[in-house]
Amino acid sequence: MMVPFRRKKSNKQFPVKVCTFDSELEFHLEHRATGRFLFDLICRTIGLRETWYFGLQYEDSKGNLSWLKMDKKVLDQNVNITNGSCMFIFLAKFFPENVAEELVQEVTQHLFFLQIKQAILSMDVYCPPEASVLLASYAVQAKYGDYDEAVCKPGMLISENLLPQRVIDQYQMTPQMWEERIKTWYADHRGMSRDEAEMEYLKIAQDLDMFGVNYFPITNKKNTEVWLGVTALGLNIYNKENKLLPVTTFQWNEILHISFDDRKFVVKTNDSKNPKPVIFYSQKLRINKLILDLCVGNHDLYMKRRKPDTMEIQQMKAQAKEEKQRRQVERNKLTREKQLRETAEREKAAMEQRLMQLQEEMRAANEALRRSEEAAELLAEKNRLAEEEAMLLSHKAQEVEQEISRMRMTARKTEEEKMYLERKTQEAELLTVRMMEESRKRALEADKLKNELIHARVAEKEAKEKLLNFLSRTSDESILITPSSSPESPIHEMNSYDLLADGDMEQLSLEIEKERSSFCDFRVEYLAKSKQVQNQLKELRSEIEQLKIGENQCPLDDINAEQLRLGETKYSTLKKVKSGSTKARVAFFEELEPEESVV
Repeated sequence: MMVPFRRKKSNKQFPVKVCTFDSELEFHLEHRATGRFLFDLICRTIGLRETWYFGLQYEDSKGNLSWLKMDKKVLDQNVNITNGSCMFIFLAKFFPENVAEELVQEVTQHLFFLQIKQAILSMDVYCPPEASVLLASYAVQAKYGDYDEAVCKPGMLISENLLPQRVIDQYQMTPQMWEERIKTWYADHRGMSRDEAEMEYLKIAQDLDMFGVNYFPITNKKNTEVWLGVTALGLNIYNKENKLLPVTTFQWNEILHISFDDRKFVVKTNDSKNPKPVIFYSQKLRINKLILDLCVGNHDLYMKRRKPDTMEIQQMKAQAKEEKQRRQVERNKLTREKQLRETAEREKAAMEQRLMQLQEEMRAANEALRRSEEAAELLAEKNRLAEEEAMLLSHKAQEVEQEISRMRMTARKTEEEKMYLERKTQEAELLTVRMMEESRKRALEADKLKNELIHARVAEKEAKEKLLNFLSRTSDESILITPSSSPESPIHEMNSYDLLADGDMEQLSLEIEKERSSFCDFRVEYLAKSKQVQNQLKELRSEIEQLKIGENQCPLDDINAEQLRLGETKYSTLKKVKSGSTKARVAFFEELEPEESVV
């Protein structure tokens, strides 16, 4: 019996290196691996479920940047091999209309945050100086957490890449001055977690005019050079010198079909009164392929947003909500524990301070007792000396009396002796009187010293009793001073795409009328709610205006300044340029002259 021949599996593999903004991934793929296989492998590795925003960008052998096609093999897409590996960059290919409502996973928010931050710092996305400072403060909050003066010492943020070089060059400000302004807002973000700070960053960044816009150089029928901007809402047309303010726009809900033939690109609208399409020309066929790819992806997401959420998205939102609530509970618990620990530390410090005061009072009481004992000893010594003097005076008085008696006995000898004796007697009597008076005074002084000694001993006894009471009270209080406890599907390459089928026209119109308020109106309301942020930006703008270097201003700065002067915003401009009929906007685009493209 013959055994059927079986082809041996090929073990040949090729290395792949994928870079994100915060990591590098390396894989070994089989030669037959498709772009979808590699993309899904990356998403599983980083835990990403909102995959529809992202793609893999690479540099082909001709040096052109391209997006990896999901339905083709990796090695069949002319991928340039560097250092023996195929190099890819994992990037956001499509952008949301409203980051707060659409981005569910934290990993998605983080990837968008890193990419938008890099685009602003590299000046691929224009950002006004005052907004750059505010965004830098949120970036610091996301990286370092709450502001701590002991940790965030002067000079710590100077080495960080926080502001676009264009902003730094426009003002006569030292790095320390920029750091102080960033710190001022950084201190206001206390209590924000990393994901909250990154979301606030994205909310502000999405209001920038160049957020989520892919620019392509095109020309109209009159060979006028303009920019085509592919966005989440539709196609914008910009003057050659002005990438901020579109001159006209075509939203996805009014585009019926898009296609290209070589360098010619055709956009058909659903305006039955004006079947004339929008036609423009690109420089290369490759650019038209890329434009079509972005148009298809953005239109699909545009329609997806206006339909009920799928079960997968509902599940993701529910999980994200539960995770957010769980983290909020943990954060509240940590905050309470931190407050309790701080309270215990303050009580401990107060107890230690009280103990020091009591020890000081004890030392003072001991010193007073020592001085009282010394005073008592001194008084006792004085009393002893007074008694000895009194005894000595008493002996002297007795001797004088005896001398007087002898003198009286010898007074009879002679008259002269008598007179002499009388005189001596008188003198002795006077001396005796003085001695007796002195003796009496000494006796009184001795009595007084005895009384003072008695009072001193009474005071000494009272001081000892007070000290004993004080020591007993101190021992009772010291019991209270204890250490505080501290807690812890294969798709073939295409060159055309029907965005709206004829039968879907009426349904789409009903869906659009029933959908929530339009994005532009929503953003106008959002800006009204963020009045405080706008006031902060206005205040900073006025502060640094005097330090501006006029010759370092770029054309986009002048355009932004004029927009601020007129009170215009990204959303009011979009609302203005989309007004009027589709026919009028198509005609406007076709009639653009080369001189009109200069601002």
